[in-house]
Formats: sequence, C-alpha cells, structure tokens
Amino acid sequence: MSWVTELYDLYDRNAEQAGIITENNPVLLPVYHTTVTAQIEVTLDYQGNFLKAVRIPEEEKSTVIPITDKSSSRTNTPAPNPLCDNLKYLAGDYMQYVPGKDYSKNHAMYLEELEKWVQSPYSHEKVEAIYRYLCQKTLMKDLIEAGVLETGENGKVDLKKKIQNVFQADAFVRFRVETDGLIEGSALEDHSGKYFAECWKDRTLQEQYIRYCRSSQEMKGLSYLSGKYMGISYLHPKKIRNESDGAKLISSNDDDGFTFRGRFRNKEEAFAIGYEDSQKVHNALKWIIRKQGVYYDGMYLVTWESNLQPLPNWQADSDTISAFGRGSDWEEGSVEEEWEKEEAEEEQENEGKDTGDADAARFYRAIRGYERNLDLSSRTMIMALDAATTGRLALMEFKEYSSSRYLESLKNWYHSCEWIHPKKGKKGRYFFKGMVGIRDAAELLYGTEQTEYFSLKGRENMYKEVAKGWIPCILENREVPQDMVNLAVKRASSPVSFESTFLWQRVLALACSLVRQQYLRRYKEEWSMALNENRQEREYLYGRLLALADRIEYRTYDKEEERETNARRYMNAFSQHPYRTWKIIEEKLPPYFSQLRIKERLKYKGMMDSIFERFREGEFENDEPLTGLYLLGFHNQSYALKNSNETNKEEKA
Repeated sequence: MSWVTELYDLYDRNAEQAGIITENNPVLLPVYHTTVTAQIEVTLDYQGNFLKAVRIPEEEKSTVIPITDKSSSRTNTPAPNPLCDNLKYLAGDYMQYVPGKDYSKNHAMYLEELEKWVQSPYSHEKVEAIYRYLCQKTLMKDLIEAGVLETGENGKVDLKKKIQNVFQADAFVRFRVETDGLIEGSALEDHSGKYFAECWKDRTLQEQYIRYCRSSQEMKGLSYLSGKYMGISYLHPKKIRNESDGAKLISSNDDDGFTFRGRFRNKEEAFAIGYEDSQKVHNALKWIIRKQGVYYDGMYLVTWESNLQPLPNWQADSDTISAFGRGSDWEEGSVEEEWEKEEAEEEQENEGKDTGDADAARFYRAIRGYERNLDLSSRTMIMALDAATTGRLALMEFKEYSSSRYLESLKNWYHSCEWIHPKKGKKGRYFFKGMVGIRDAAELLYGTEQTEYFSLKGRENMYKEVAKGWIPCILENREVPQDMVNLAVKRASSPVSFESTFLWQRVLALACSLVRQQYLRRYKEEWSMALNENRQEREYLYGRLLALADRIEYRTYDKEEERETNARRYMNAFSQHPYRTWKIIEEKLPPYFSQLRIKERLKYKGMMDSIFERFREGEFENDEPLTGLYLLGFHNQSYALKNSNETNKEEKA
C-alpha cells in the first residue's frame, strides 16, 4: 500500500494550498469537499435576500463544494450535499414548476441537514444567509423571473431546454453572498477568501465545515493508514480521473457478502480507513492527475517528484526533453550560470561535428540540470490507473524510485535507443539524435497513414498498450517486447506501402532504435549510428548492399522524380529471401550504372566489391530471412552516402 502512503504524504506537504483557487491551475481540495460542474449561480445578500441569478459560462463551471460521505457516493438514494446541490434538493417550490416525480423529500432532507450546520457552533454568515433564503421556498420562482429558467406556455419549466448540456430542471446551483457595507481590514491582504462573495472561494467557510464534520462524526475507530483514532468511513470518493468519472479506487462496503469471513471477525478488522485519511489520499490523487497526468484511452499515467520539483517526462522524446530542460521553474544564480558555462564549452568541443553529437550533449545537459534541483532524499513516483469496469478503477502500475535512479534510467533508455530520427516542427522538418516518445511510437507502430501523419482513430487503445509495455523498458532497463520490434521491422521493410517518404523514414528510424536497444539488452552489443565498414554480420552487410543499390538508382533520377527505386520496391521480399532477391535487384542495376559518371561509377563498384569481400564463407548464399539488424546496415550506409563530402561535391557539380 505504499502508493496510499505517498499520496497521503503528498497532501500533507501541500496542505497549505488546499482550497486555494487560481486561474488555469487545478485546486487541491480540502477534506470533506469535492468539485462539481455548476450551471446556475445565485447571488444573495447577508440577510438572505435574492439579488440576482445567472447562467454560468462553460469555462467557469467548476465549483468546490462541501460534501458528506453519503452525498459523494449517492446514486438513486437521496443524499443531499450540505450547501450547494441540484434544484430538486434546494428548491422548496420545485414541484410547482416541474411536473412528475415528487422531490419534496429531497428538499426536506436538505433543509434538515443544513439546519444542523447552522445551529452548530461552526456555522458561517454565508451559510446562514443561504439557509434563510431557501426556507422561503422561492428559488424556482426567482430563477424564472430572472430569466435563468425557461418555461412553456403552461408556466412550467421546459423540460427539453438545457444549460451547459444539462437539462435545466436538473441544474446544479452554487451561491454568492454579497457583503453589506465596509468590513474592517484589507481585502487585498486577505488569503482566506472571506472577502470573496463566491462561497466556493471562501476558505473560512471551508474550515468551518471541516470543524463541523469532525465534531459530528459518530463512527470512530483506528485508521489503518495513519494510525490515528478518527471517524471511519467505508464510502470512498469517485471523480478521480475527471469530474464525470464514476469509478472508485477503493470500495469496501461489504455488508452482505462477508468476504472477510475466515480471516477476520468483522469488516472493521479487515479494512478501516479514516474518512479524512481517505479524503487526503483521493484529493491528492485528483490534484496530481489534473496537474500533470497524461491520458491514454481511459488510462491515466501520472509521474511526480516527492517535493514536486520538475522532472523530465519519460514519455516524451529526447528532443523535447532537451528543449524543455530549463523550464520556468529554474532558479537564477550560480547553478544556471554554471550550466551556461558548460553549454558553451561543450558546444565549442562539438564544433565541426555532426548535429547528432550536439543533440546528445544538450540532452545530457538537460538531465544534469534536473539533477541539480533535487536533494538526496528525492523520490519519483509513477502511477497508472485504468477502469476495469464503469464502477471500479484499477491500479495498473505503481513504481517508486529514487530520483537519481529515475534520471539514470532515462539516460540508459535514450542511450540504448539512440538513433537519428526525422521530425516535423513549426519551422519544418529536421533530424534529432535520440528516441521518440510514447505517442509517436504508438502511431508509428500501429497508425494508419494520413497526409503527412499517422492516425490511430478507432485504435486509440494502442497508446495505452505501448505505454504499459514500455514502462519496464524505460525505467527498469528491460528489453522492448519482441512483437513490437517485429512489427517495426516489418513496417520499415515495406517502403512502397507508404505514400510519404518522410513517414517511412520515421518508421525506419524507430525500427533501428528498437533493434539497437534489443541487441544492447540481449547480447550486450552496442551498434553505432555511424557506418562501420569492418562489421561482418550477414544481415548488416546485406543491408549495406541494399542501401548502395538504392543510392545508385536514385542518383540517376531527376530532382522532381518521386518513383520508388527497385531496392525499395523489393525491400520486403529482400528481407525474407535476401540471396534470391539480390540477384533480381543486381540484374536491374547496369542501366543505372551506365548513366553515372565514370568516377562515381567506379566508386560505387568498389564499395560493392568491398562489401562482398566482408561476407564470411557461405553466408552470402544463405537465403534465410534477415533479422532487423539489416535495417541498421541499410540506414548506416544510406546516411553515410547521403552525407559524405564527396557525394555532396559530386551532386553540386
């Protein structure tokens, strides 16, 4: 249950932020509170007089409200919220304007519970104003007169009209209570929300409700989480992943099945969590998910550092990590200056080298930058949640690492998969040295080609599958699943199936990354991105031959010519029967050789002879299918031919 402890600690470390609402930031909920989407806002004065009412804009609908353990888990059984609720609970005149089922019991229950709060030592001026107003039973009438609710010709509420896609008869209401006259003290210096008319922003109101709940708890016992004696609840919150999420992470309301029998005498012995403890855990989880969670087709992945220091995202590509390694949270001073000095020195060292070396240097600099902001006790948590059913949320994964190990794992992952990848940015296409991210990998492996991109429409679950499959690979240095490697190699071996050469090049680069990672993890062999003319592996040599044949034919094409070379046309067959297919490709080369200048022709023939000489006896005639290693040979040779100084000079001539 370490995940519970970590979330509990996360809440306690950030408890001072509970209830503070800021623009564009998720709110850490106070205990005994939740968020809802409200459709109507009613403004009162402190005497409980109706002032005005408005429809809430879509972008302002999120509202923090007090709850009870029953109301937070209610379904069809009436269970009123303590302050803000649906019209059927708040409006004493509801039945006068909404025909159908009798909801007078709902209103009576609501007023009864609100009266208990008002009469307690923990009442609040705004709560008392709301209570006085609702006792008048004129809410529906006031909303109709204010034009918030639309009626038909019969004077009844039109049941087909909606507010924010919610039928207006089912609308949720929140309250504002305007102050009357000047209040001593400066509202500008107040952080409690006392001077806000909005009830959902008033922290003094929230604190009073928390005190009221603590004083009225009946069932108390030992919380197995904190070890404290407090109010125990067997009803736990929902809305974990989003505001419409009905799935629960913890459910222990076993009064009929008695699943604990044989091990415990009663359910209290089996499982008991304090209500506040449960609230802290769930509210911390809701907060961190909304703050930095990543969504994959029903599954949420969230990563956080124990002190909420920024961390590189293990799901991103290395190019993104390099670009955002110095975010807005960096402190000014000696650390940043030191980093800038290192950056200048490393750029000077890498001057004249290819961009790949510079990319790698930026990536490792970014990682070092993150490291400097962490202390020795820093830990990193990774949590994956998915709904097994509509009512049950499953913890798919929870990993806890020291942050130093987390960063070291990232370095190992990106190094093991390091390759030259094409990418499209705001300013056009470019290459980076590293590894693609989770989303890109899923699209490259399983996506359907569209214009200049891959789509997973209808197969969005593959994002989730790749994320789950790669967690141990990235964070625990394991080998990428074989089926994904095979798929990448298969797709890369069929360039003619792609309309866009750019997209095929992206798939090819991913396949090379995965094959490189596999060989490093499985055989402890590190394959370089640079061409190695001394390698004698059959697959590697055959890949080089194919790249050479591809280049020879391509060099004869006009600049506007976009047809596929024979090498690429036969690439899939070549991967299955290299010896047989090479004979076909080789027979088609002479016409293209004849179109080359003598110097270039001799160079390519010499290179081909050199490759043939590297084959061990009998391996060239071996017609068994090639492993993914041939793609490394193909890519290495292609990249070397394209970027050689000699070739560039010839192309300009």
